[in-house]
Amino acid sequence: MQRNMSKFAKAGALAASFVAAAPAWAQTALIKAPDAAAQAGMVNKGDTTWMLVSSALVLLMAIPALGLFYGGLVRSKNMLSVLMQTFMILSLVAILWVTFGYSLAFTSGSPYLGGLSKAFLSGVGVSTYAATFSNNVYIPEYAFVIFQMTFACITPALIVGAFAERIKFWPLMLFCGLWVTIVYFPLAHMVWYWSGPDFLADNPTDMGLIWGWGGLDFAGGTVVHINAGIAGLVGCLVIGKRVGFGKENMAPHSLTMTMIGASMLWVGWFGFNAGSNLEANGYAALAFMNTFVATAAAALSWTVIEQVIHGRPSLLGAVTGAVAGMVAVTPAAGYAGPMGAIVLGLIVSPVCYSFVSYVKGKFGYDDSLDVFGVHCVGGILGAIGTGILADPAMGGQGWMDYTVFPAVAGTFDMGAQVITQIKAVVLTLVWSGGVSLVLFWGIDKVFGLRPSTDDERQGLDQTSHGENAYNT
Repeated sequence: MQRNMSKFAKAGALAASFVAAAPAWAQTALIKAPDAAAQAGMVNKGDTTWMLVSSALVLLMAIPALGLFYGGLVRSKNMLSVLMQTFMILSLVAILWVTFGYSLAFTSGSPYLGGLSKAFLSGVGVSTYAATFSNNVYIPEYAFVIFQMTFACITPALIVGAFAERIKFWPLMLFCGLWVTIVYFPLAHMVWYWSGPDFLADNPTDMGLIWGWGGLDFAGGTVVHINAGIAGLVGCLVIGKRVGFGKENMAPHSLTMTMIGASMLWVGWFGFNAGSNLEANGYAALAFMNTFVATAAAALSWTVIEQVIHGRPSLLGAVTGAVAGMVAVTPAAGYAGPMGAIVLGLIVSPVCYSFVSYVKGKFGYDDSLDVFGVHCVGGILGAIGTGILADPAMGGQGWMDYTVFPAVAGTFDMGAQVITQIKAVVLTLVWSGGVSLVLFWGIDKVFGLRPSTDDERQGLDQTSHGENAYNT
């Protein structure tokens, strides 16, 4: 289905009304394939400011929010190791991103991967610009590089929760470096790369594979959450269960820390989702609203489930539900209407709850912090649900056809869109899961992924880093 949809839907009414109602001189004012000098006059300081603020918010999600969220869920003897892992994964991937990751993800090449024309940020400067999702609207390229860098950094950090408390530090760093190179960068290219609204009409094949299919992923349902979630599941299976799993008490050591981390994730997620619009306008506000209400709905839904099943709600359940809501709304944030986002939040919690509480126990895998059950399962639900909720008949925003200039609203086909979304999900699961299996297995055979039983029992804080999270 070669429809060349936008990553983020601009409502059809906006484009149609602009073309139909604008006077003739305004319609001809749009510049097709503008050069850098013309693009410089198409940059808005408000958009640039919003992108830099959003980048800082996404960074907040990784450190300290994710570290605190995960750290509070492990035993006290492993708290520092989780903080160290998330902190250093971010540091490693940031360097890989600016040396070759950005170029591989966001330059022309094949439908599967870009090239190395911008390796070491060659050609990127204060006078180069990145396209948004509106004709003749641009942001500084550095702002785009920074924003996408934060996504690349947080994605592999999500994976570590699946096998927390039982992995060596340096083999983990090696895995993350290889994983972002072989899995994340190509997938980001396939889902999000295209030549831009002012250029696609003249370059109809200059796009990633899933973009060309017409896949909709507003802010990373496939690229981030399904991608990290399936890799986490593979990792916990290859590494095996924690020593004492199912026999010893492995309760979270600090739900206070987890609550703080979850709350910071919620705040940071506004940059993650609303920033993905690349412009400070009504669609960014829509994504902000959807992120807010879907998260709230999912937290309420999980709490009600626990009340019904266990007779009392838990803080752990509330924050887990909130994260599930954030995950599910991520691919739909700029496409769904607010009521659709609430429905998505209400539905995702019982689905993820069943995986966390029943499926995991039935199959006996040790997904320490439920990365697969929340991120992968929630991401799948959100990605497929986007194909429904983006339909204007369901209050969604539809899609824009950028194969013409200026862009016009496309005709939405819900059935075809859902099929496209499923194809994108399956490709992500197969690619990320398959490559992750090879990487984990290979690194385990060569270097060993797991510490000794004695080291694991003592705790990774001391045995991996020679420090304690708490000195009392």
